[in-house]
Amino acid sequence: MEKILNYIDGELHPPIKGNYLENINPSTGTPYSLIPDSDERDVEKAVRAAQRAFAGWSKTPARDRSRLLTRLAQLIEENLDDLAKIESIDNGKPLSLARTIDIPRAAQNFHFFATAILHFSSEAHIMEDTAINYTLREPIGVAGCISPWNLPLYLFTWKIAPALAAGNTVVAKPSEITPMSAYRLSQLCQQAGFPPGVLNIVHGYGHKVGSAITAHPDVACISFTGGTTTGAEIARQAAPMFKKISLELGGKNPNLIFSDCQYEQMLQTTLRSSFSNQGEICLCGSRIYIERNMYEKFKTDFVERTQQLKVGDPLEEGSDLGAVVSKQHLEKILSYIQLATEEGGTILCGGNRIFLHGRCKDGYFVEPTIIEGLDIHCRTNQEEIFGPVVTLTPFDTEEEVISYANATPYGLAAIIWTENLTRAHRVAAALKAGIIWINCWMLRDLRTPFGGMKSSGVGREGGWEALRFFTEPKNVCVKIK
Repeated sequence: MEKILNYIDGELHPPIKGNYLENINPSTGTPYSLIPDSDERDVEKAVRAAQRAFAGWSKTPARDRSRLLTRLAQLIEENLDDLAKIESIDNGKPLSLARTIDIPRAAQNFHFFATAILHFSSEAHIMEDTAINYTLREPIGVAGCISPWNLPLYLFTWKIAPALAAGNTVVAKPSEITPMSAYRLSQLCQQAGFPPGVLNIVHGYGHKVGSAITAHPDVACISFTGGTTTGAEIARQAAPMFKKISLELGGKNPNLIFSDCQYEQMLQTTLRSSFSNQGEICLCGSRIYIERNMYEKFKTDFVERTQQLKVGDPLEEGSDLGAVVSKQHLEKILSYIQLATEEGGTILCGGNRIFLHGRCKDGYFVEPTIIEGLDIHCRTNQEEIFGPVVTLTPFDTEEEVISYANATPYGLAAIIWTENLTRAHRVAAALKAGIIWINCWMLRDLRTPFGGMKSSGVGREGGWEALRFFTEPKNVCVKIK
């Protein structure tokens, strides 16, 4: 089996201790590559390389940094088919999804921040005839970037692109469950001509590698996307060291459907917002609230459309859903479906593991599942399942559905379906979520701030927010009289 290597100081290295972990193909349930079981010694080596590189990279003109990032984006585009297949095999997602969403977005992330840094402006404040203040924004130093398994290259590049564009060097850890596209990216960085140590990628477990990055005194900031429990631990580690932290955490997103919506558009989009990427997207709308006078119609139509979705080999064209990412995650999803029945829910469709034939006979496949009849405050409606499982609940009034939507510890995203413009603005203002979509879902402008409220995170990513996070402001006051 192929052995993945760490990318440190511009070279590919085995883990210092020499230990490896099996990387499982979720579609087949079998190992197909080996991942470095790195530890704090590999992280130390990467941090030292990043520190050495920072002196030169931080002084490199923005146009030259931009040129390298643009070259890397071009290489991702040139290798789109190869990267999409890697992502599909490693994650279990349909190849069509990786080809049209994940890999193009990874290239866009580098393109966007490569150009954004050329237009990143400073501020000036005039004190009448006394002084002029201007603000410099300087790179922080070594940035620690830790990304999740659900959108591996998509979210990995979402972090490292702005960090590098701003002049920082990076020590990054992709998920040990889906490491292959990050490994391929390290090879593309060599091809693009990145200076040694500017980007370092260390593979391994979160409690070894991720914790070592977070705790290292010479890593100035941490950008993390993942579970809320892990985010809380990172905050506990980083806070006493006064590190900047950006935490993009879990979601339990509401989808509010009013009866005056454009019905067919809503139905098609709700099918996507419920089950895209096997529901393994933090932005999926897993709690669906439907105005009561159209509840039965929606339920009938939604169940029918869901039953038409094909769960199959992710490498085959026509598969709408592939495998969930791991056996452990499969068991978690199934346990929540069982919990829902214990809490009084009725399964309208799905609810079972699927056993396919051929090469995928031992893969981790789950039927898309719809459940109704649950209390708003039950665990199934409160806790993040992160799988192809949604709940349906009717509502009567606007005030009622707003209270339902805000009734979880999370506040990442929300979806509103209505043709009443006044209501749309009113409800959006009342929802406790960082991202609100009205009559759409996953329509993303990379200039906008991305992140959540409450237990869904700290800080914002995207656009100027990301470049501000990865820089330190310095005010300079010049007396003119």
